[in-house]
Amino acid sequence: MTNWQTFLTDIENASSHGDIDAIEHALFGRKEGAMTLAMQELKDLEGDTKKERAKELNQQKAKLTEALETRKVNLAMPSQETLTSEDAIDVTLDLPPEERGHLHIVPEFIAHLEEVFGRMGFDTHFGPEIESEDMNFTQLNIPEEHPARDTQDTFWIRKKKQETRNKKQDRTVLRTHTSPVQIRYMRDNEPPFRAIFPGKTYRKDADATHSPMFHQFEGLMIDTDISVAHLKAVLINALKELIGRDLVFRFRPGYFPFVEPGLEMDMQWQGDESESREGKWLEMGGCGMVHPNVLRNGGIDPEKWQGFAFGFGIERPLMIKHQIPDLRTIFQGDLRFLRQF
Repeated sequence: MTNWQTFLTDIENASSHGDIDAIEHALFGRKEGAMTLAMQELKDLEGDTKKERAKELNQQKAKLTEALETRKVNLAMPSQETLTSEDAIDVTLDLPPEERGHLHIVPEFIAHLEEVFGRMGFDTHFGPEIESEDMNFTQLNIPEEHPARDTQDTFWIRKKKQETRNKKQDRTVLRTHTSPVQIRYMRDNEPPFRAIFPGKTYRKDADATHSPMFHQFEGLMIDTDISVAHLKAVLINALKELIGRDLVFRFRPGYFPFVEPGLEMDMQWQGDESESREGKWLEMGGCGMVHPNVLRNGGIDPEKWQGFAFGFGIERPLMIKHQIPDLRTIFQGDLRFLRQF
C-alpha cells in the first residue's frame, strides 16, 4: 500500500522546481507513477471494494495535486528573508520623475496668444497656406508690378503643363503673410468684429532674425469709430501679457500697402545699457488703419466702417521673451535648446 503522506511531506520539503518535477513524475508518470499504477489496479477490483478504492484514490490525487500547485507558487515567490535583505520596498520614497514631453515654444505661444486675445473679444480664424496670387497680393492693395511684391521674395507653386495657359493672376503661391485670411474673414462676417489669424508663412529670408518659414499672427478690428489709439492700446496690453510687463515699445511711421497710415512697432531688445547685435530695439511687425481699398475688397463699405490691422512674426516676441540671439535655433530641433523652456 502506497504511503501518500510521504509524498505530501516530500512536496512540502521540496526546495526547487526540479524537486517538484521529480515528485510529480514519481506520482503521475505514465508508466511508473505511483498514482498511475494505483489507478490501473482498480480494474482488478469489483463491486463496493472498487468504489471505495476509487473514492480514496481520487481524494488523495486531489490533495497531492493541490499540494504540488501550492508549492510551485510558493517557490516562485521570493522568501521573506530575501525580501528583507535584498528587495525590500520603502513605500515612503518618492518615485523617480517620469520623463514627459511638452509643447514646442511656438505652438505654446500661439495657444497663449489665442487665450489673451480671446479675453479681449477676438475670434481666432485660420486659412490655407497655399494662396492665389490675387488673394495674397491684389486684394490687399498690392497690384501687379508693385515693388512691395519684390520685397517678399515669394515661393511660387508650379502648375501642371495643361494649366500653363491660365491667366497670370491664377498663379498660386505659398502665402507670404496671413493677411489673405483677413479678406476671407471680412467676406464671411458682418462688422463689427475683431479677430486674429495665426499660422505659417513663407518668404525667401534666412538670417539671425529671419527664416524661410516662420509663424505669424495678424489681427483685425472693424467698427464705426476705431482709431490708432485703440490699435496701440490693444497691442501694448496684449504683448505685455504675452511677453512681460516691463517691456518698452515705440511706434514709428512705416509703409504697408494694405494700411493707411502705416506704423511699425519696435520692442526694446534688452535694456537701456544693451549693446547687442540689434542695438536697443527689435522690430516686431507692422500695423495701421485698414486701407479703404482693402475694406472694399473684403465687402465692407469704408464710408461706414473703419478699423485697424496688425501683423507680427511669432518668433520675434519669443526672441525677446527668452533672450534668444538667433531665431534659427527655434527650428533646429536641438533638445538641449528646447528643454530649457
